This record gives sequence, C-alpha cells and structure tokens, in this order.
Amino acid sequence: MKFLSLLLLISVFTFNCQAQSEVVKDKVESKKKKKKRKKRVKLPKIDLAHWKVTTPAGDGKKPQEVSPPEIFDYATNKDLKPFMYNDSTRGAIVFYAFPSKATTRNTKYSRSELREQMVAGSNKVNWTFKQGGIMKGKLAIDEISRDKKGKYHKTIIMQIHGRLTNEQRDLIGADDNNAPPILKIYWKDGKIRVKTKILKNINANAEQILHEDAWGDDKGFTFKEKVGFKKFTIEVKVSEGKMVVVLNNNEYKVYENIHMKKWGVFENYFKAGNYFQTRDEGAFAKVRYYNLEVTH
Repeated sequence: MKFLSLLLLISVFTFNCQAQSEVVKDKVESKKKKKKRKKRVKLPKIDLAHWKVTTPAGDGKKPQEVSPPEIFDYATNKDLKPFMYNDSTRGAIVFYAFPSKATTRNTKYSRSELREQMVAGSNKVNWTFKQGGIMKGKLAIDEISRDKKGKYHKTIIMQIHGRLTNEQRDLIGADDNNAPPILKIYWKDGKIRVKTKILKNINANAEQILHEDAWGDDKGFTFKEKVGFKKFTIEVKVSEGKMVVVLNNNEYKVYENIHMKKWGVFENYFKAGNYFQTRDEGAFAKVRYYNLEVTH
C-alpha cells in the first residue's frame, strides 16, 4: 500500500513537472513568435516633411509630383505607391523607376526622386554654399536591369541641383529658374561615381556665369570600393567654396577649387532617390533608402 502511494506521488510530481515545463516552453515559444513578428515589420527612418517626390507617372507631358502633406500618405496612395513604397522587412522606402513618357523639363529620363523643400510645399526657398548643408543617406540598389550587352544600367541616387533667383532669371532672359546640377552621384557597375560641373571660362563675368552653357562636366571620379547590391552610406557636405562626398565613412572626395567658389552665386537644393539613366525598353531600377537626413 505504501509502495502504491509512493508510486502515485511520484506520478503526480512527474506530471506537474511536465506541465510546468510545457507552460514555460509555451511562454518561450510565444515570446519568440512575438519577437519574429516585431522583426518582420520595420519602417524607414525618413522624415518627409521637407521633400517633394517626382515619379514616372503622369500624362506624358508632366510627371506626377507629390508634396507635403500628401506625400505622408505614400504607403496608401494608389497612384504613388507603385513608385514609392515601404519594404517593411528591411525598413526602407523603395523608389521604382522605368523609362516613361512623363519626364521633367530638359531631360529624356524618368525618375522616382525626392526634391528638398526647405519650406514644405514650396520650391522658392533654397540655400547657397555660403549657408551650407549636409545630406546623408543609407541606401542600397534593390534591383536594376541590364542592357543588351549584359551590363547593368546606371542610375543617379543623389544630386545637388542649382537654381536661379527670380532676379537672375530675369537678368539672363531665362523662361524658368532652372540652373545646372553641381553634383550627380551615380550607381554604375556596382560602384559609386561622382560628377560635378566646371566653369568653361573662369574669367566669365557675373551675367555670363548664370547661363547653363557656361558650365561643362568634369571627368568624374569613381570610389574604389565596390558596393554592388550591399547597403552603403553616402554623405555630402557643402560649405562656402567647398564640397565633400564621403562613401561609407571611409573614402572621401574633396572639391575645393575656383569652380566651387564661382558656384556660390547660385541657390541649391538636395535631391535623392532613383533618377534612372536609360530609355531602353523593359528597363527598370529599384533603389532602397533606409535613412535620409538633411541639415543646414
């Protein structure tokens, strides 16, 4: 009888231990599932309060443009989200572009690209090199098509674009405020390539310097590191007479010359995204932006 009681006691104890073990196991599994759910949804760290986006959508004459506050709803905007949408597994905004008929003035290429607006909703307030500015982004090429020779197409991922004041526009008789881009940063063949402008005649006077044809392209500079499809950071620092481009906090390209000093006459604005550089049929590119910050 004592033996049976002891056996019963042992059985009850064993059952309770197993039950407690199962409860602990269930709690651990539940926590793991919650962690997985949390990891599954990530949002990009990008404040769109001072950005306008241009996409390849449009009527063939003018591309789609969306400014604050409408841009805040990009994730649910049915017209915008084919070109600008969240990758919630990576915590990034994806900018998708392909050759469309909806291009901006003075270019044949399409873009899904952000344009800085210092005053939300307005293109009229911009900055000079003397005022300075810093743009820093963390990004990666998601996908990009190849040409007939098997080479990847290229895209511009960051820019600094010039702008004429109304007085400068009227002085040279221009019909808009557009000025050349002083900086273009490309993803090309898995590497980061930088192009800037140089003044064709460094003795050009105050009026001549405002004309777009007064400026030509430099030979360009390619960073040594091959980023490929990996995540990378680019930082652009601008101050009076100087521009610095930094790749992955490791490689630097410094522009500090007469051309940068002369450029000080223009206003500027930052651009970031996917300015696709081909008209090939069936071509496309997707660029992921994880972070994007601008300070002045």
